[in-house]
Amino acid sequence: MKILLQAARIYFPASAYHLQQQNILLEDGIVTYIGDETPEADQTIATAGLSVSAGWVDMSAFVGEPGLEQKEDLASAAAAAAAGGFTEVVCLPNVQPVVQTKGAVSFIKDKSGQLPVTLHPAAAVTVDTAGKDLTEMIDLHRAGAVAFTDGTKPLQGAEVLAKALQYVQFFDGLLMNRPEHKRLTEYGQMHEGEASTRLGMKGIPAVAEDVMVTRDLQLLAYTGGRLHFSTISTAASVEAIRKAKAAGLQVTCDVASYQVSFTDETIQPFDTNYKVSPPFRSEADAAALKQGLQDGTIDALVSAHMPHDPEAKNLEFDLADFGIINLETAFAAANTALADVLSTEAIVAKFTTGPREILRLPAPKLAVGEPANFTLFAPDQPWVPAVAETKSRSRNSPFYGQELKGRVLGIIHKGQVVLN
Repeated sequence: MKILLQAARIYFPASAYHLQQQNILLEDGIVTYIGDETPEADQTIATAGLSVSAGWVDMSAFVGEPGLEQKEDLASAAAAAAAGGFTEVVCLPNVQPVVQTKGAVSFIKDKSGQLPVTLHPAAAVTVDTAGKDLTEMIDLHRAGAVAFTDGTKPLQGAEVLAKALQYVQFFDGLLMNRPEHKRLTEYGQMHEGEASTRLGMKGIPAVAEDVMVTRDLQLLAYTGGRLHFSTISTAASVEAIRKAKAAGLQVTCDVASYQVSFTDETIQPFDTNYKVSPPFRSEADAAALKQGLQDGTIDALVSAHMPHDPEAKNLEFDLADFGIINLETAFAAANTALADVLSTEAIVAKFTTGPREILRLPAPKLAVGEPANFTLFAPDQPWVPAVAETKSRSRNSPFYGQELKGRVLGIIHKGQVVLN
């Protein structure tokens, strides 16, 4: 089948066509023409603001299969990812059983083989993500794990983190950790500040993240290796990572794309769809995150997709689980909140170039004869997320009914075309 992308603005920094508007013809998923002419096609995709980039990569998404399919399974996660413009997604290991064996890694890789989205397994750092004994990371790496993390469970033990950093150096692996001192966040519900005091809720202090970033960076300087901080949220974290990069440490980080959409003062009080971890922080923290994205301290944007069934969210605020779904709104949330500080080109890079460099994934090419791994989007087109259109199995999102800027039109990957 021949598909023509008509007058598409191109976001491929390594291509000679970068930032140009060209017609792109694909035949059975292979690029066969790029230029000004308008070749015949079986299907033409043409819309105001049509743009094409390398397929977006999400470095952090929770997918419930196996064991928690009522929240999300691999097929629904792939459908949500495709609707959100992602052609590749890293799945956290916190399923049942935990992704800590070669069989578990192969299960995800094999089952996603026919899906339009490539699901990359991240394997656990410690057995059962219990924070004690290390998993067989070399075997897991050889089986296809792209990174190592305990996912939603931050590593608490300094000795465990140090050993893991040493271990992954045998194969130049990537260790990812979410910085949070669990004893300091115990029973916390939202960011510790004036808003939490007014609402009478136990706060989650910024220092709970800051002290772990500082500790992990000190251990990284001591052991060497590659360390990635997942979903940072505070101004002090940004500054510490900025200094560590300047000192030559192999450290990278990401931020949830929704993190700059709200602050603790702008969330809807007691609405569990705004209950996330790390929490929405202060205006000063949000400003620091924007600056970190602008100057390159923060390398990537992620969905931090955390689906929950109604039984986990339709509760009193203090009893509800943390997390929101964001695969379908990740780009639009960032594009809306960051329009004043980042260009479309820079935002797209945080979903493409940044994640691939961190994960050492091959970069798609825009050239005749190359297979398409494309995301199609219209960065200036407004849209309103609706429950009825959601592809995820869960519905825990604060973005329903809110107008966002930047609509994903679809993806082309593995010879499959998925259009919204």
